[in-house]
Amino acid sequence: MRVYNTKHFLTILVSLHKSDTLKILFPSMILMGLYSYGIQYLEIEYLHLTSKSKVSNVGMIHSLLGFVLSLLLVFRTNTAYDRWWEGRKLWGKLVNDTRNFAIKINLLLNEDRESAKEIAEYLQFFPHLLAQHLSKESTRLALDVDYSNIEKSLKNHGPSDLVLKLSEKLHHLKKEKKISDTEMLYLDTQLSGFLDVCGGCERIKNTPIPYSYSSFIKKFIILYVLALPIAYVINLGLFMIPLTVFVYYVLMSLELIAEEIEDPFNNDENDIPMEKIAQNIEKNVHQIMHYAHS
Repeated sequence: MRVYNTKHFLTILVSLHKSDTLKILFPSMILMGLYSYGIQYLEIEYLHLTSKSKVSNVGMIHSLLGFVLSLLLVFRTNTAYDRWWEGRKLWGKLVNDTRNFAIKINLLLNEDRESAKEIAEYLQFFPHLLAQHLSKESTRLALDVDYSNIEKSLKNHGPSDLVLKLSEKLHHLKKEKKISDTEMLYLDTQLSGFLDVCGGCERIKNTPIPYSYSSFIKKFIILYVLALPIAYVINLGLFMIPLTVFVYYVLMSLELIAEEIEDPFNNDENDIPMEKIAQNIEKNVHQIMHYAHS
């Protein structure tokens, strides 16, 4: 996720970044400009149409289509941002649940530091594993703790396997009378919260916006822009060319931005900074362990 200062308006205005829609759409913008010039030449230079011709009445219909398109784009962008924000809230919940779990473990296992340290390592590894699971990447940033033995033992669904190992460890401690039934019930509820976060993120990841809806909006945008010079070139002349390119850029940029943020777990520039949050969780757990031990 790109970090920026909202007060530096001019810097934001002129900066280009990897996901900038201008770089993505530039080739198609050139084609749209050539198309607009072709319509201008056909209607004015070749057919010699005037503002009194019937073609000029197309502008009224085009304006109505623009209103419908604006409603669709508002709904599209709001839906995409809701998915991004829900993912961020889930990761925020994971931060809180991990801190609470680490604090309780340190209080309950103050005399058994080895068990507390082992559980803390599982807690530190879980957010990194979840980020890797959601982004489907084979690499991750180097961690302060060596988790190679933990990672090798996870065979199927990584987050579920890790929570299962945590549950087995807690039940073992309960049998040794180091954790009471009431304490075990609380900790088990916390573990369920970890998988709730994982399941919520998977729901966002595995349920994209329906293809037919996304395809329809793209087609609607293209048809709307293609009709723009036909409707207004008689009145605006050559000025219609940059105007058509600009309208195309704005509308398609909204669609591309919505596509990018509707899946916030791809480690793109505008996605949720999962690895950064995971590192913060790891640091928090380490601090809690160090504070309790000191």
